[in-house]
Amino acid sequence: MRGEGTEKLVPHTMSRMGDVLAGFHAAWEFESDSVLIRYERGIRTPKLFQALGERRVPLEAIEGVTLAPGKRGTVVLRIELRPGADPLMEAASGQLKESSDPYRLVLPAERETLAEYYADELRARLTESGPAERHLVAAPEVPLQFKAYDGKASFDGTAVAFRWFWTGASSAKWKAGDQRFPVGELSGVEWRSPEVFEGHLRLLRRDAGTPPAQADQDPAAVVFGLGYGPVHESLPFAAAVLAAVRNCAPVPAVSTARARRDPADIAERIRHLGELHQAGLVTDEEFSSKKAELLAEL
Repeated sequence: MRGEGTEKLVPHTMSRMGDVLAGFHAAWEFESDSVLIRYERGIRTPKLFQALGERRVPLEAIEGVTLAPGKRGTVVLRIELRPGADPLMEAASGQLKESSDPYRLVLPAERETLAEYYADELRARLTESGPAERHLVAAPEVPLQFKAYDGKASFDGTAVAFRWFWTGASSAKWKAGDQRFPVGELSGVEWRSPEVFEGHLRLLRRDAGTPPAQADQDPAAVVFGLGYGPVHESLPFAAAVLAAVRNCAPVPAVSTARARRDPADIAERIRHLGELHQAGLVTDEEFSSKKAELLAEL
């Protein structure tokens, strides 16, 4: 018999699609084969959540569910994904702050009983565990782009492009020129959070040898800085690239011919190249070669 003061639960069944559990910044909708997470929009909602919009998590991608006390009178319901099931979490590689974990649902402590009910119901439906052979959660949609400290990164679903900024790019990147990497030429992505020292996004190329130790010297990487490459922009980008790489078999290199450029842009690049030359960072031969390359793009 139910004792005094015990919360009376409204009967729920997850076999009935559409049950919703709402918490701070997000709401989980339980469906027959998945959990649909919808994130709120607002100044208090983490920017990563707003950028993601929603995540549909198939039950086969979930390995476990936990419920634990949170901070300041809250409880936290969390989905534990199978390793490799979500390109976002694979790219993050454990670097996300707890408050930016998209699979945590924070609830008022008085809803603990209801949260426990849903956790038990969800656990009862789980049948898979261990590493996933493929991504089961969809990657962020393309096209995507963001500004890093030394260049602009863009991804259209088939290739990643880096366009260097003369105010931030190293002489090594200027010598190499703007870059374009078809996903078939890549083997993976290395993302280092912009919230730590030496944050960067590096593309791992097939059969390219050992990359430079410093990302600012690697034409296959962009480096982050204060306000450049924030988590909510660079992490979904990295996840989308990683998913495309996993889904794409190696393909022959495509033509690297570039579209005609704005003459003003070319003039600015030649001017910066001249400054590097005068400073002794570019040799006479490198200056002449790169200048001719830039002029050929007109």
